[in-house]
Amino acid sequence: MAARHGYAWLVPLAVLSTLTGAARAQDAPTPLVVFNAGSLGPPFRDLLSEFAKGKNVVPAQENSPSIEAVRKLTELGKVPDVLAVADYSLLPTIVLPRYASWYVLFGSNAMVLIYSDQSVGAREITTENWYQVLLRPGVRVGRSDFHVDPSGYRALMAMQLAEKLYKQPGLAEQLVAAAPEKYMRHSESDLGALVAAGELDYGWTYESLARAHKLKFVRLPPELDLSEPRLSDWYAQASVRIPGAPGQDSLTLKGEPIVFAATVPGNAPHRANGESFIKFLLGPEGKAILDRSGFEALPTPVFRGDAPASVKP
Repeated sequence: MAARHGYAWLVPLAVLSTLTGAARAQDAPTPLVVFNAGSLGPPFRDLLSEFAKGKNVVPAQENSPSIEAVRKLTELGKVPDVLAVADYSLLPTIVLPRYASWYVLFGSNAMVLIYSDQSVGAREITTENWYQVLLRPGVRVGRSDFHVDPSGYRALMAMQLAEKLYKQPGLAEQLVAAAPEKYMRHSESDLGALVAAGELDYGWTYESLARAHKLKFVRLPPELDLSEPRLSDWYAQASVRIPGAPGQDSLTLKGEPIVFAATVPGNAPHRANGESFIKFLLGPEGKAILDRSGFEALPTPVFRGDAPASVKP
């Protein structure tokens, strides 16, 4: 009997140990890895913070230009749980169908020119005379690298459209020359600090980043700021060619309204977390955070491809 009593204690202890280990495994925090466009850095920081409250989730956010974020997945084999870009067209042209089966359009933005009180012409620049101020001798104008950053190629598109809008042949070339490569930075998120420090007079960027960095900005006419869906045909007159991935042809991107998009890669390591975050992004709290950040959340998210029901609000 003594032996039996002894074994009676040993078996429950072993089971208890197993159950305790399983409970601990269940309680262990799980990651949520997000690769997002640099322009999405401020709102996604707030979104991830709110999303993680009360959840056993540890967010990890990587900010980079959109094309660079895409190529981390497609060329470097780094797989996030969420991929969010500043130009939705990068997903169907580069990511789908090999790396993901769906994406969702969730927000829009507008191109603006940021400046500071120290900027040359700061007291005079307006929506009407902006290009004349930028072309003054000695004015330093920054833009981001169009090879990796949608903001960079959208700036070039806006310059092309300005030539057509103002009917001034050669204006686009002059505006590009006024923003030479020495003032070009890797990401649009780098420009705000340089303008604030007085190292640049103006910078081409998004309205959301201007608001995030609390910088002054001049609005561009809707024909140039790439924010109006009703002007899609007008925007399509502009185009920029960017290098393709190694071994692939270059891409020609046409002007169109700015639309941000996100997806969960097919082999995301923490797919459930990624899908839950997308649902939060598209819900009322997510939209409110986007709107406060200077974005305009789409009234109704637009899904493309075979999106799971778990991501739909």
